[in-house]
Amino acid sequence: MTIKFGTDGWRGIIADDFTFDNVRACAQGTSTYLLQNGLAKSGLVVGYDTRFGSAAFAKSVAEVAAGNGLTTYLSIAPAPTPVMSYNIVARRAGGAAIITASHNPSEWNGFKYKPEYAGSASPEIVALLEKHKNAIHSANDVTAIPWHDALQSGIGQYIEPQVPYMEHVANLVDLPKLSNAGLKLSVDAMYGAGARYIPALVGGSKTKIQEIHL
Repeated sequence: MTIKFGTDGWRGIIADDFTFDNVRACAQGTSTYLLQNGLAKSGLVVGYDTRFGSAAFAKSVAEVAAGNGLTTYLSIAPAPTPVMSYNIVARRAGGAAIITASHNPSEWNGFKYKPEYAGSASPEIVALLEKHKNAIHSANDVTAIPWHDALQSGIGQYIEPQVPYMEHVANLVDLPKLSNAGLKLSVDAMYGAGARYIPALVGGSKTKIQEIHL
């Protein structure tokens, strides 16, 4: 099928058009883009949200990236898009592929690409991603290796994406001041990837935080 990327990637209905074959094709197109634009040596960050199947889809992306010779950093847990985007900067990676459909309803999922500058992809980059992806006509056009093989060879790595992000936020915001402010907060995580971030940032002292819908 022909896939159209927006500025933040492609979205589809899970098991209808958002399938493993199409996600792998997107991963192959992304890998080809990195290889042809001198970004492959910097590697690819791969993340995902808490939607149905997101972790498995992300693993399949990582297997394709590693199969194409890219150093691949796969998140060990769901993480918000800004967290994964910052990991591009922290690791000086060539970009990030994130399995998420953002605000779309639960039956949707998506393949989001963030370039090496960690923002939204430019129209020029989007056009190249579409070109490379839509040149893939069958599973034979996709190169992948099992993730355990990628880990054993060292080309694949699990990462804790929260760590560099939290360190960066701590440089921007006076977190101890907020933690000692004595606030009482309720945070609705909406079952999403942002769960536990607010308590980790400003909880644990005089400020008390209650999270719901984890």
